[in-house]
Amino acid sequence: MSKIEFVEAMPNSATRAERYAAGKALRSKAPRTNQGEWSLAADRPDPISLLEESNRSRVPELVPIRYGRMSLSPFAFLRGSAVVMASDLAKTPISGIKVQICGDAHLSNFGFYATPERNLIFDVNDFDETLPGPWEWDLKRLAASIVVAGRQNGYTAQENRQSVVSSIQEYRTLMHSMANMQVLPVWYLHLDMTEVLGMVKRKEREQLQRQEKKAVRSTSLGVFPKMTEKVNGQYRIRDEPPLIVHVGSEGDIKGSQEYDAERIKEYFNAYIQTLQDNRRVLLSKYDFVDIARKVVGVGSVGTRTWVMLLMAGGDGDDPLFLQIKEADASVLEPYWGKSAYANHGERVVQGQRLMQEASDLFLGWTHSEQVDLYMRQLRDMKLSEDITTMTKSEFDQYARWCAMALARAHARCGDPGQISGYLGSSDLFDQAIALFAEAYADQTDRDYMALKTAIKEGRIKAEVDV
Repeated sequence: MSKIEFVEAMPNSATRAERYAAGKALRSKAPRTNQGEWSLAADRPDPISLLEESNRSRVPELVPIRYGRMSLSPFAFLRGSAVVMASDLAKTPISGIKVQICGDAHLSNFGFYATPERNLIFDVNDFDETLPGPWEWDLKRLAASIVVAGRQNGYTAQENRQSVVSSIQEYRTLMHSMANMQVLPVWYLHLDMTEVLGMVKRKEREQLQRQEKKAVRSTSLGVFPKMTEKVNGQYRIRDEPPLIVHVGSEGDIKGSQEYDAERIKEYFNAYIQTLQDNRRVLLSKYDFVDIARKVVGVGSVGTRTWVMLLMAGGDGDDPLFLQIKEADASVLEPYWGKSAYANHGERVVQGQRLMQEASDLFLGWTHSEQVDLYMRQLRDMKLSEDITTMTKSEFDQYARWCAMALARAHARCGDPGQISGYLGSSDLFDQAIALFAEAYADQTDRDYMALKTAIKEGRIKAEVDV
């Protein structure tokens, strides 16, 4: 476990100048140039062993799919190896300022989604590893992912370095602005589609507008024809093995309609109690129809994830899909302590509510016989960017949006004055993080090759499903 201690939070009565000065003083203990350090420790754990250990609680037959998806590229490996990077980051310098962190802030864990008011906003959108911790860890994971993804796209080393520096500069500049704002305006700050459209050129704007129209159709009603079929006059989720299946093995929630409805009702009712009263009333208009296991993501493959179909009325045209996802202990816990929440589903939900400007209407948590769970809508106007097809200018703009979203999230739950004081007005920190990102991208390449070797030698089994 890390020996580094966090500084105590400043009193609410502290002035902006005092907060800035306190953050600036932390540079003496953790110089900003030191943030660029990365070297391979002699006692570094074997990355494949760390991945194997993280698979112990996963569904065994899905683990090869996880490895298969990670084997596609160094960026895919990075996406699936948060446990490895957490172990590595524990040996790097930190300022000592604590915020609620995402814990897995790579480029693909940001995107557009709908607020309850049906507005599209850009924000962090994955919180499986969220925990209070050092804000630098999120930034370093984001920066490393920029370089790894940039290399995959064929950008030069100089272009990737520029991408990181400009993104960290965006974080630093916005953090400085928020340090001088009042509390409520910081809390309300967000990056919506209208603002994003104003940042891009005409060609990119037209492309985003096309994606926006596509996102509007990505709702429960929009995916209903593709995801369901009628069997004996009843709707059910369509099986697409091995990615969507009705299952009934030990430790899983059985998915057929003949399954014990009372057991499903028990954990579903516990979930409902975590929602606001008005949302309980809304959900009460739907009846349970079906449930099936669904494989999602890269790092999440093997954790127990299901999709639940509910219907309102008897006309067959009013569906609601909810995603139910297992929540395990955060990969950050060995370094920053256990969560204050006994249920890891609640840990994820509360972290998400704290970091996001607005969260899903049906976001809540529950517990089955063996695992903690959280629930939300499936694909509610979610829009994820395809990083691999971006031009360099599009990639740079997207990376800056991610940095802006991260700065806003950190400021909501931390002290932007202290963070801004530590960052300062020069690009010293930006350049240091760029050095770290380059070095860690090299490490990711080596770890990726270790995975490929382990697969080739039969140490682990991989199944590519795409």
